[in-house]
Amino acid sequence: MNVAEVETFTPHGRHLIAGDWVGSDETFRSEPASGPAHDFSAGSPALVDRACEAAEEAFWSYGYSARADRAAFLEAIADEIDARAAAITEIGTQETGLPAARLEGERGRTTGQLRLFASHIRAGDYLDRRRDKALPDRAPLPRLDIRMIERPIGPVAVFGASNFPLAFSTAGGDTAAALAAGCPVVVKGHSAHPGTGEIVAEAVNAARARLGLHPGVFSLIQGGSRKVGEALVRHPRIKAVGFTGSLGGGRALFDLCAARPEPIPFFGELGSVNPMFLLPEAVRARGTAIGEGWAGSLTMGAGQFCTNPGIAVIAEGPEGDAVVAAAAEALGKVGPQMMLTDGIAKAYRDGKERFDTRNSVRPVLTTESAGREASPNLYEVSAEAFLEDHALTEEVFGPLGLVVRVPDAERMVALAKGFEGQLTATLHMDAGDADLARRLVPVLERKAGRVLVNGFPTGVEVCDAMVHGGPYPASTNFGATSVGTLSIRRFLRPVSYQNLPEEILPGDLTSDA
Repeated sequence: MNVAEVETFTPHGRHLIAGDWVGSDETFRSEPASGPAHDFSAGSPALVDRACEAAEEAFWSYGYSARADRAAFLEAIADEIDARAAAITEIGTQETGLPAARLEGERGRTTGQLRLFASHIRAGDYLDRRRDKALPDRAPLPRLDIRMIERPIGPVAVFGASNFPLAFSTAGGDTAAALAAGCPVVVKGHSAHPGTGEIVAEAVNAARARLGLHPGVFSLIQGGSRKVGEALVRHPRIKAVGFTGSLGGGRALFDLCAARPEPIPFFGELGSVNPMFLLPEAVRARGTAIGEGWAGSLTMGAGQFCTNPGIAVIAEGPEGDAVVAAAAEALGKVGPQMMLTDGIAKAYRDGKERFDTRNSVRPVLTTESAGREASPNLYEVSAEAFLEDHALTEEVFGPLGLVVRVPDAERMVALAKGFEGQLTATLHMDAGDADLARRLVPVLERKAGRVLVNGFPTGVEVCDAMVHGGPYPASTNFGATSVGTLSIRRFLRPVSYQNLPEEILPGDLTSDA
């Protein structure tokens, strides 16, 4: 069926609750980087309850639907988003200040991961089907027929992210994985881009209506006070939460999930400084290029990526000095960049002040940022001072880099062991660095969900082998990923079926499945 293109869009400012666009008495006004501001209805615990009850009702049909039908839904959502491409880019750039090319690329990633999950569930490998056939003659005891399969857990709450208005928000990776698994979704929209959330919700709802699915399979609740998010994670119908955001906010929601009468998993991606370790031979051979590349990665998107490489560990000496100088020179050529919100911009300035007020930290390049814009900054500290001051290990969300200088390889390994959990850890190495790299890899794989060599971690490929997660505080569940097809496992649980006749087994477990 052809999907009509939507070229213009004016937000109506309502919530999508089980197929209905619903207003509320309390409102908030958007704060776009450019263009007109709009009024939006604010969420409430009552709306949360309505959406969650509808999601539970939808689960009785959607949770037991055929994989082919869910795959068709995911592809229909992608088609509806593509049909709104121009309108999404327009409202997205206005609200976030992100350039059009970035929004267009992110939209492609969003639709790409929806279609990837459609292919993934059609193949069926994620079901992890297992069978131990009956052994009626086994002694001393016979064995009954036992089969196992992964089943959806129920309604899932998803919190939209500030820094990815498409790929990690309304119809982003968490939503795609949950819908692929068979779980209805209730999204708590991010107030930084409510119009973008609304138009994407329209796309999801159009796909749902076209395929005749239960309206409770997807709801979007906009804005509102902290009580809205708390009501969502506490609601007894919600069986898991997907979250991308700050450490403080994520940890508060994680604690609420654990304190429920029925505790539920909280899959939070909370932040990371993503350290890079520059090994001696690589620094000697191409230190200037590494420094310049680091500057480009550090300032990409005004540094507002969770994989932003905020720390570079480099040996003391003139060769390391050249890397720092090259990075500083490249950063000095980058002008002010628009940040996603006024609050994020203020947090960046506060993070810079944390470095400016420490005598142990040497400024390499300092700039002043004002309003909603951010300019890059670069600092340097000794390994000893770094290890003694935990505040230096905390993420500064924006284009701020810290160089940690170590006297030798032994100290570099010791420093690596001192890091907390990370999303990524990077080695820059040449062939002559292999011995040191072999010592570092076992350390780094305990610290990070993704270890990479001779690259920069900004940019996360959406594929089967990707892990976007890591030990706390990078994420709240080190065994999970929020990117890639493996992320579907967050919203599934294994169920064994013992001695069930074929006619009442789940369809995916029958002999002809």
